[in-house]
Amino acid sequence: MRIAFLAAPEGVEQVELTEPWQAAADAGHEPVLVSTQPGRIQAFNHLDKADTFPVQEVVAETSADSFDALVLPGGVANPDFLRMDERAVSFVRDFFERRRPVAAICHAPWTLVEADVVRGRVLTSWPSLRTDIRNAGGTWVDEQVQVCDHGPNKLVTSRKPDDLPAFCEKYLEVFQAEMMAA
Repeated sequence: MRIAFLAAPEGVEQVELTEPWQAAADAGHEPVLVSTQPGRIQAFNHLDKADTFPVQEVVAETSADSFDALVLPGGVANPDFLRMDERAVSFVRDFFERRRPVAAICHAPWTLVEADVVRGRVLTSWPSLRTDIRNAGGTWVDEQVQVCDHGPNKLVTSRKPDDLPAFCEKYLEVFQAEMMAA
């Protein structure tokens, strides 16, 4: 399974990128780092710069058709940068239109709000996004991991780095089940 990991050039929470990435690789899948610009992305450990990672594909030069699923890592700045880039927002929206599973953690649902894909869905996130999700027509819950199958595709969401083990297990389970059903 080929899984897109979408991150802005700066601001992704490193552990929310690396742990789901490693889980996908360990399960035999192909994680691919997609960004809005070529080169490298700058990850963060909360507000401190961490490692950089090479971009493998650029949003403007790829499409959801090239992938089986999408993971949106968090970080406060990452989804804020992504939601300001129309190509990134369209890329995310295309996964929903193509009925491909999506997983998002922490602040990443901000990008889902901008893509207008949370209406009628139940999801979780970092608590400060609660009002944004509700205003976008979604239902926010305070759960370690939430799987929503309302709509044409499955959406897996999680709250924070502490939830990563449960998030990784659940998103891989859902993505695998969706691939088997396709």
